[in-house]
Amino acid sequence: MFQVDENYTRVSEFVIVGFPSLQPEFFDLVAWFFFFLYVTTVVGNLLLVVVFALEHSLQKPMYIIMVSLALSDIGFTTVALPKIMARYWWNDGSLGFHTCQFQEHMIHYFGSLNSLILLTMLLSSFPLRYPTVMTNQTMTGLTLFCWVVAHIFPGISTVNFTMMPFCGPNRIIHAFYDTMSLTPLVCGDPSRQFSAAFAGAMFILYVPLAFIILSYICIIVSVLSMAGGQGRKKTFSTCATQGCIISIYYIPRFFVYSTPFFPNLTMTADKCIATTLFYSLFPPLINPFIYCLRTKEIKQILKCWVKGRRDITPTKHDQILTITKSQG
Repeated sequence: MFQVDENYTRVSEFVIVGFPSLQPEFFDLVAWFFFFLYVTTVVGNLLLVVVFALEHSLQKPMYIIMVSLALSDIGFTTVALPKIMARYWWNDGSLGFHTCQFQEHMIHYFGSLNSLILLTMLLSSFPLRYPTVMTNQTMTGLTLFCWVVAHIFPGISTVNFTMMPFCGPNRIIHAFYDTMSLTPLVCGDPSRQFSAAFAGAMFILYVPLAFIILSYICIIVSVLSMAGGQGRKKTFSTCATQGCIISIYYIPRFFVYSTPFFPNLTMTADKCIATTLFYSLFPPLINPFIYCLRTKEIKQILKCWVKGRRDITPTKHDQILTITKSQG
């Protein structure tokens, strides 16, 4: 393991470059795109949290895990996007050494957390066990377990990188700070630490994926043996939609993380950044629609809210009658 030498580690801050081939005339456009993405993601997921908090009828195991996923998505986008927006709006892509390490930890933490939450969501939806096993207390305990355990592997990686020497280059060719972007800046040979971080990432991502696939198989087999035609169609539609999101979340990650280990698997910096942003930011953007707005209970509640608001708002005719009566 590297030993930190104060005379050797001269880097006090790192600077995000973003897309290296992006021309300055497109900086504002890209910044506005990220801003729109951030606001839409936060508002969509925050809406679910608010609905859950205000409607006691939604305080069920299924919605507890949905809210957990929404909070995780809000956390990830809040950690990842503001600095890249600042980079393109005000040419301010710098972060202090320890702030950079904190962002690296949180980026990997929320990635690990989402993986564990998706696993919990799939396991909890198994038809035969859900009514008897998944209570509010059980789901709350599982959710808290996910939020705590997700710190383990990112924490080990962060500690390792904190102890590494950075003696020269500090420009990060990425949209945010993570292990992949920091490794090339280490003085010396970081292969051992990177391999450990890679193994941890693969474990926290693909062990849950294996259980998710197994859970899907069990769900499909159970539905085929229990449900009627309409029920099967609805279940398969839900599984297909969720499967697409899970595929977007897991498959591109494998190619990005595996690039350093396969010489024939090459990606340009711009393609690597675009792929990372796609699998990192697209699922949080559409999760509220996939997991929430397709749920009848939530759609009904939102309709009642809108209808109630319209009923409360006085029409122009009512306002005229009120004024007339007060004058009379």
